[in-house]
Amino acid sequence: MQVWPGQAYPLGATYDGAGTNFAVFSEAARRIELCLLHDDGSETAVELRESDAFVRHAYLPGIMPGQRYGFRVHGPYDPGRGHRCNSAKLLLDPYAKAMSGSIDWNEAVYGYHFGKPHERNDLDSAPHTMASVVINPYFDWGDDRPPRTDYHRTVLYEAHVKGLTMLHPALPEELRGTYAALAHPAIIEHLTELGVTALELMPVHQFVHDHRLVDVGLANYWGYNTIGFFAPHNAYASWGDRGQQVLEFKSAVRALHQAGIEVILDVVYNHTAEGNHLGPTLSFRGLDNASYYRLTEDPTYYMDTTGTGNSLLMRSPHVLQLIMDSLRYWVTEMRVDGFRFDLAATLARQFHEVDRLSSFFDLVQQDPVVSQVKLIAEPWDVGEGGYQVGNFPPLWTEWNGMYRDTVRDLWRGEPRTLAEFASRITGSSDLYQDDGRRPLASVNFVTCHDGFTLRDLVSYDRKHNEANGEGNRDGESHNRSWNCGAEGPTDDPGVLALRSRQQRNFIATLMLSQGVPMLSHGDEFGRTQAGNNNAYCQDNALAWVHWPARDGGESGDGDGGPEEAARGRGRDGRGGRRGGPRGRGAEEEGTDRELLEFTRSMVWLRRDHPVFRRRRFFHGRPVEGTHDELSDIAWFTPDGEEMTQRDWQAAHAKSLTVFLNGSAISEPGPRGERIRDDSFLLLFNAGDSALDFTVPVNHGRQWQVVVDTALPRGVEPGTGRKVKAGDRLTLVDRSLTVLQRPA
Repeated sequence: MQVWPGQAYPLGATYDGAGTNFAVFSEAARRIELCLLHDDGSETAVELRESDAFVRHAYLPGIMPGQRYGFRVHGPYDPGRGHRCNSAKLLLDPYAKAMSGSIDWNEAVYGYHFGKPHERNDLDSAPHTMASVVINPYFDWGDDRPPRTDYHRTVLYEAHVKGLTMLHPALPEELRGTYAALAHPAIIEHLTELGVTALELMPVHQFVHDHRLVDVGLANYWGYNTIGFFAPHNAYASWGDRGQQVLEFKSAVRALHQAGIEVILDVVYNHTAEGNHLGPTLSFRGLDNASYYRLTEDPTYYMDTTGTGNSLLMRSPHVLQLIMDSLRYWVTEMRVDGFRFDLAATLARQFHEVDRLSSFFDLVQQDPVVSQVKLIAEPWDVGEGGYQVGNFPPLWTEWNGMYRDTVRDLWRGEPRTLAEFASRITGSSDLYQDDGRRPLASVNFVTCHDGFTLRDLVSYDRKHNEANGEGNRDGESHNRSWNCGAEGPTDDPGVLALRSRQQRNFIATLMLSQGVPMLSHGDEFGRTQAGNNNAYCQDNALAWVHWPARDGGESGDGDGGPEEAARGRGRDGRGGRRGGPRGRGAEEEGTDRELLEFTRSMVWLRRDHPVFRRRRFFHGRPVEGTHDELSDIAWFTPDGEEMTQRDWQAAHAKSLTVFLNGSAISEPGPRGERIRDDSFLLLFNAGDSALDFTVPVNHGRQWQVVVDTALPRGVEPGTGRKVKAGDRLTLVDRSLTVLQRPA
């Protein structure tokens, strides 16, 4: 075999049409072997003799896409000094663009013997671990163009590749749960009709299923256990895992772009799947443990601000390079449109404290590629001082956990909520205005993958995570939820009606709020997880989306629904069918389609009216240069009187009216033109009894009801009744009404 010197950059395996260049970093290694893997289980070892700045490299003519490979590192094994090199372990390439196979969790993938953590393990891990794959980087993108949807026009839809598509009745069985399913017309039609502009995918970087979960028959369904920051997860590919997953992912992005839908990835750069000091040796640990991970004062152990066993060393230039190279790769080669950073506060930890001016944020700010896409932070981690909502740099938007908590509190009837609720629905200026950010820095959400679904939020007071096998100790115990009078499934018509109304209240509030709204997949038609608020390990019917019945057709339930799965029955994690009746709760029947139609109408009401998606904060006064003497926003009591300080502070107050002046939008259009819109009155009654509202005088003579959450389908624009200034409207308990006045 010919071996040429090759180049030290780019890192990873780079195919050029005639052969492949291999380059890998390790400062700890004395010697590195590139191992070419063959289908008969044998391997050919090639020593990487060339080294530049601790990068070993070689070029091998004739090595083509589909070739599996790994590295063996000869170097010090001394955990007490932070070194864990072991040439018996076949290591994944940190820069691998694809990975093949899976890990069977044999003792050989560990650097020590079970029960003897201080005894070095020299068993060969190759038969039991994954392999890196050389890919063909060439792809026909055609006339693909990124949608580049402005934040103020963005509607995010958080979804799981498998969970969204596994039970869709219009998808062929062989495509369900895959990247190809995302590109299927049935999925794209649903998203476009809903009004979604961006699909925020839960992790698709190559991840592994934790040893502990596999032993008890579960899986790391969510995927927050990354081992490959450049490789699309191979189990989501329908075509194969020798590089086909890359082509399939690119095809999905291309199809979504053609529909005007952006693709945003939920990325996990804060830790890896190698866990703590008792974790496996899969890649980074065996290459250069001390360069990749934050170690404690005793280098045997790992700092952990993520709750997963380890944290990447964010002050290491090699870690920063890895992350930035990965981000640029997904933008330039895979053409994604942005990222949501899991536990992003960890990325800011250079030493101990969270520093928003850390090296990582500096690099992102000046990067000509990464700085131009959507950057969304989950602004917390589990370390000390890790809750950082409102503290990220101006380039970033944030999941606004305070919005979620306040909106939930209002609608479940918590006292003294009105003042903070007003701040949250107007863009959270208290969090973002001081550092020059706009309302669009706030990603508003009521539910997401982590926690209750929307239906479960109004159906359960307590978590029900028994199926996870941890004695119901896992998951958040304080969910700010309310079961509306009965825990779980019920046939009580009053409880069912209230639950449906509460779901409409949450959807409507989300779409009427300033900021960027995010829906969680399936909430638009009442998905349930049977009260499980931590379905991270449930790769089955409990967590998959059950599609509502289509007119004249069948639903996408299959056999066994969420309730069956919660009791350990239903479909298994591979999509196979098991016996059992349909597991639909009584409260689900007949409401899915109505909630879906209501959600669509609210999304499109928002998209049609710029007054709900302002790019600047409200001033609380008339806009200069206009003839309109009314303020851009005004607040009223249900009696139609302007709110006073006493009204805001009243513990019992759970209702108010908000005036949004469509003639007082301060920001200009794209060509400098003035933006004018209709005006709206938002009437909120979060109390437990019906309440009369007086339409304020001097803010418009005649209005039309366009939304009423007391009605199963709301009110379609253009069909609501007319009301005049001074008229009284009765809002039933826990409902909201929207009035519209033409510009």
